[in-house]
Amino acid sequence: MLLRLRLLLATLLGSTALLLVLCLGSQNLNDRPGLRLGFAQLAPLPTGFLTGVALVLGVLSGGGTAALLAPGAEERED
Repeated sequence: MLLRLRLLLATLLGSTALLLVLCLGSQNLNDRPGLRLGFAQLAPLPTGFLTGVALVLGVLSGGGTAALLAPGAEERED
């Protein structure tokens, strides 16, 4: 249980740090195309920001999955 909690906490802290650096780095970008999703269009955001958000979500989902699939103390037979 402690291993799962540490993995989840490390994932959350790492993802938050990545998102903070991404937000700080994308402040002065001038090229801001809008993203069309079917009939709706998002606010104009930098392309690097959209790619970075996808990366952060991937880190968060991968770390969360690793934390959930980590063997717990009750599953070990050492």
